[in-house]
Amino acid sequence: MISPRTEHLINLALEEDAGLGDVTSRAIFPARHRSRGYIASGQELSVCGVEIAARVFARVDPALKVTARAADGDRLRPGDRVLEVTGPTAALLTAERTALNFLQRLSGIATLTRRFADAVAGTGVRIVDTRKTTPAWRELEKYAVRCGGGFNHRSSLGEHVLIKDNHIAAAGSLTRAVQKCRAEAPHGAKIEVEAETLTEVKEAVRAGAEVILLDNMTLAQIRAAVAAIGGHALVEVSGGVRLDTVRSFALPGVDVISIGALTHSAPAADLSLTVLPARKAR
Repeated sequence: MISPRTEHLINLALEEDAGLGDVTSRAIFPARHRSRGYIASGQELSVCGVEIAARVFARVDPALKVTARAADGDRLRPGDRVLEVTGPTAALLTAERTALNFLQRLSGIATLTRRFADAVAGTGVRIVDTRKTTPAWRELEKYAVRCGGGFNHRSSLGEHVLIKDNHIAAAGSLTRAVQKCRAEAPHGAKIEVEAETLTEVKEAVRAGAEVILLDNMTLAQIRAAVAAIGGHALVEVSGGVRLDTVRSFALPGVDVISIGALTHSAPAADLSLTVLPARKAR
């Protein structure tokens, strides 16, 4: 089910790209000219955004008929088809770029997430995203992370408490920040504290944090921090984690590895639309 926010994004994207019409396609193809085409993968990927792409085609012209050949989360090989579309040629070509933009962006995130999730398979550690998302695209990008086998961290500032370095600096101490949050935040809100040193880890444990984020720590520091936490809080690792190193960070005692790159640095997936002549006007 496409949410109202996604519907709005589709509207904005089409207004941006085709608000003045498609002068090229309309000049070449009469209204009765019809074609068929398909979107296929050019690489191994985890697909995401199939329903959104179909909605783009339908929004441009309800006469465009889309048949899905893959579902969000499916792993595709080069040449595998994502969807097939048939209908007025001009409308099909008008919708092409916008449909591909959604598919390529979201499939890129899902594909990168899948690589990270596969890299830690069997360790019990979850790969999660962050709030480092494209403005207004957070709902979609976090959905793409789930399609790739990852999990979502908080989606907004209101979901749970996360005390970071600037909160601590402005509050005067980590303990003071936790105390203020404990007194003022909603009773059901978890309190997570970002710690950069073992001293801060121990202070967070004493203050009663439910989750402790180990920020930019070495493997040796993480091991020491996990020992200091002693199971009294969930352990999240973040900062400096790459695809080639992520499994080394999935140490015993680590529950979650959060990776901003899942959304802010995922390359667009290789997907393209091939159009074939179907029927010309007589």
